[in-house]
Amino acid sequence: MADDYLVRIGKLIRDARQHRGWTQSQLADALGTSQSAVNRIERGNQNISLEMIARIGEALDSEIVSLGYAGPMHLRVVGGRRLSGAIDVKTSKNACVALLCASLLNKGRTVLRRVARIEEVYRLLEVLNSIGVRTRWINDGVDLELIPPARLDMEAMDADAARRTRSIIMFLGPLLHRMDSFRLPYAGGCDLGTRTIEPHMIALRRFGLDITATEGIYHAKVVPGISPDRPIVLTERGDTVTENALLAAARHDGVTVIRNASSNYMVQDLCFFLEALGVRVDGVGTTTLTVHGVPSIDVDVDYSPSEDPVEAMSLLAAAVVTESELTIRRVPIEFMEIELAVLEEMGLDHDRSAEYNADNGRTRLVDLTVRPSKLEAPIDKIHPMPFPGLNIDNVPFFAAIAAVAQGQTLIHDWVYDNRAIYLTDLNRLGGRLQLLDPHRVLVEGPTRWRASEMMCPPALRPAVVVLLAMMAAEGTSVLRNVYVINRGYEELAERLNSVGAQIEIFRDI
Repeated sequence: MADDYLVRIGKLIRDARQHRGWTQSQLADALGTSQSAVNRIERGNQNISLEMIARIGEALDSEIVSLGYAGPMHLRVVGGRRLSGAIDVKTSKNACVALLCASLLNKGRTVLRRVARIEEVYRLLEVLNSIGVRTRWINDGVDLELIPPARLDMEAMDADAARRTRSIIMFLGPLLHRMDSFRLPYAGGCDLGTRTIEPHMIALRRFGLDITATEGIYHAKVVPGISPDRPIVLTERGDTVTENALLAAARHDGVTVIRNASSNYMVQDLCFFLEALGVRVDGVGTTTLTVHGVPSIDVDVDYSPSEDPVEAMSLLAAAVVTESELTIRRVPIEFMEIELAVLEEMGLDHDRSAEYNADNGRTRLVDLTVRPSKLEAPIDKIHPMPFPGLNIDNVPFFAAIAAVAQGQTLIHDWVYDNRAIYLTDLNRLGGRLQLLDPHRVLVEGPTRWRASEMMCPPALRPAVVVLLAMMAAEGTSVLRNVYVINRGYEELAERLNSVGAQIEIFRDI
């Protein structure tokens, strides 16, 4: 980029920053960089990528700066390369978004350590900022600080950001304690078919929350004087349903028993965070949770969410499909044991280190080394179950793994309406997947992968599965419009490149 262009771009960035009323330090915090780097950019003294221009445009909400790129992000993948070395698992996406919602319970300062810098988190931060919560990245952009206002401005909510994430549904539990009525936009996120919020409402009605839905908005009203008079039995052992019930119970002045609760990784992290807020939770890791709520929470809290078992599974699958030896560090083994047991039966060659604690002091981690293996299709079908069963979000990765195994594997994804359909995108890369119905797919292996150019599936895990297959395919593949991957993974392409992949990020110009 010529020097005069760098100067002109720098002036545009400076003007947009000043128009928003930000200092260079505030922009640096939003970008996870230093004030001196922002200063060099604005003076035209630093080379700047289109990707960085795009991030600055998004941070400053500036149409002028956003003209520096022309549309969505794509990936160009040179496949057939072996991975090697070691890679760390990042903190859990699903735990981080739950903790952001849970911060609304607290009148004090919340600091979350090593928060995943992903689009899902950014959307929730946009929503929180719009209703008055002050947020900033600290410690060189690694950690996140949140300070709530005395009163939330729900009328100012960024509805566009809210509609781009399903996580907004978890505002219901905290907000019912803060106001008599409020509105939330319909939730969005991945295109995985229709999912009713009725299980949430069955739990939250017990705290007096009443909701009607009209024209894309949830209209919520809190009926005073209503509280659970017997245990809440969840009709679905769902993760977000359990989290919403926990969030509602945390500031209920009394004891709430939640039965048929999820005991999955993000729920456990939320329980640990609630304990840091002063809320006692009995039964963590079981399907019966007893919450000793406190009516007011005003503490300065510092919490470290644990690592993401689904990202760990993604990295494991990357090693398997590329026939690589790779060490995956900081794997939350409690939430991977069933997956590893199935893979062992298929013939996976791997080692694991002794267990050690995550930064939250509770979650058990190991380092896992995977080696090239001759895999055989499993005898039984691959299907998810609530924890401690095989994780629902890990099922898609078995499609790529089964594709390199000898024999036929039946995958039954009974939870989502559409996700099994998206897995058949692997056929464009040489896979042999037969869709039996919207929930079941038959995978024939082994596969001779071939390069292809295609659009990214509109669902997070199938999108990553396609990317992994492209890494295994000889030649150059292109995966277009990968926003959905950025919703759940932080700098996935760059991190895979650090262990031997060759993935280029580009945009149409």
